[in-house]
Amino acid sequence: MKKNQILGLFLLWQSLAMAQQPFTHGRLKVSENKRYLVHQNGTPFFWLGDTAWELFHRLNREEADQYLKKRAEQGFTVVQAVALAEFDGLKEPNSYGETPLVGNDPTKPNEAYFKHVDYIVDKAAQYGIVIAFLPTWGDKLFKSTWGQGPEIFNPTNARVYGRYVGDRYKNRENIVWVLGGDRNPREGSQDVAVWRAMAEGIQEAVGGADKALISYHPQPNGMDGGSSKWFNNEPWFDFTMHQNGHCRFTPAYDHITVSYNTTPIRPTMDAEPIYEDHPVCFNVKDLGTSNAYDVRVFAYLDLFAGAHGHTYGCHDIWQMYSSKRPAVNGPHIYWSEALDLPGANQMRHVRKLLTARPLLDRVPDQSLVVETNLAAAERVQATRGNDFAFIYSATGKPFTVNPGKITGKTVTATWFDPRTGKTQSAGTYANQQPQQFTPPSKGYGHDWVLVLDDASKNYAAL
Repeated sequence: MKKNQILGLFLLWQSLAMAQQPFTHGRLKVSENKRYLVHQNGTPFFWLGDTAWELFHRLNREEADQYLKKRAEQGFTVVQAVALAEFDGLKEPNSYGETPLVGNDPTKPNEAYFKHVDYIVDKAAQYGIVIAFLPTWGDKLFKSTWGQGPEIFNPTNARVYGRYVGDRYKNRENIVWVLGGDRNPREGSQDVAVWRAMAEGIQEAVGGADKALISYHPQPNGMDGGSSKWFNNEPWFDFTMHQNGHCRFTPAYDHITVSYNTTPIRPTMDAEPIYEDHPVCFNVKDLGTSNAYDVRVFAYLDLFAGAHGHTYGCHDIWQMYSSKRPAVNGPHIYWSEALDLPGANQMRHVRKLLTARPLLDRVPDQSLVVETNLAAAERVQATRGNDFAFIYSATGKPFTVNPGKITGKTVTATWFDPRTGKTQSAGTYANQQPQQFTPPSKGYGHDWVLVLDDASKNYAAL
């Protein structure tokens, strides 16, 4: 065997060994403080997700492997994907000519279709990726003014279907369940009862509520608390998801704050922010398409406002656009090229930052800064642990830090660049009086994070 072949095999073994590591700690659950997700043994888990809604439906096995491998290399830990997909997912077959249900009947799943889903779920586990598994897109319950449908669910068959998928994936530790699929329950309808039945079916099949971590993916609903508006008192509902739409500079951090402060306490997150390469506010003519900066701003503001994790999205990826099908909402690049868009590659830096300090200690705290309520376009957002703090300036605007919010007589300050993940020293200062900081650059696209550490803790350099 040649030297380069041996090296290649070693690198393959090494990557597979590293990929398996996240699941040596067991499936995910809510942390004791109810703010984060952890593994069964208490090991913290950072949710860095991607919306690959059409992954099961539109990609073949080789393409799915290409997609998952790349996302794992970029530091993603979660992929959100749908079994009964949005784009005519009941009638348009997958890459192997299979549709998911026999006669569009939720009580009659097609084994051949779900074998392909099995393959992707298991391949994701090899790469250390959790599948946030949507049993169905919401149009199969409620078409509204868009979506292919047809509407096939009621409380009875939803429970049966929930039992089916629950039983099928009960032994996969890399599964988190997500109901909903871009729909808000309608007032006076049976929608909540349908989702409740599906959730209960899943729980029954997996062996109890403690073995099924479940959330709900809504449409945007502003300050109403994301999916907690409808489900916060449901016993099956474990953590809140938001969708903030696809416009620039919406105050999604305020939406996170509402659900963060809702009782009973549950982890909260933005599960569908503005996508990269997306028509801004669906108005490409006047507003153009979103860029890497747009997606970075939402990630840092949402996380610093109290989200336990964050989902990135890309307009070309969610629909798995290729030459085989027309693009939705304007021209795009193929999904295989979009994997390397700059925003996707920059998401690894936010994971690096958040996991470099004690993850479960972190809380939102705007009292760290004097400039507490700037508009979204120039927002300064702050979060801290006991002995560290992160302060994000969306446009490099100077800000003043209030003293005594973290431990330590002396504080070490470091600038963290969200574009590159690189750092530069911002000096040290006494933790007894206000201190103004001016980021290294300013303006649109010049966002910065100030990292403050209790100097006595000797945290490792970022």
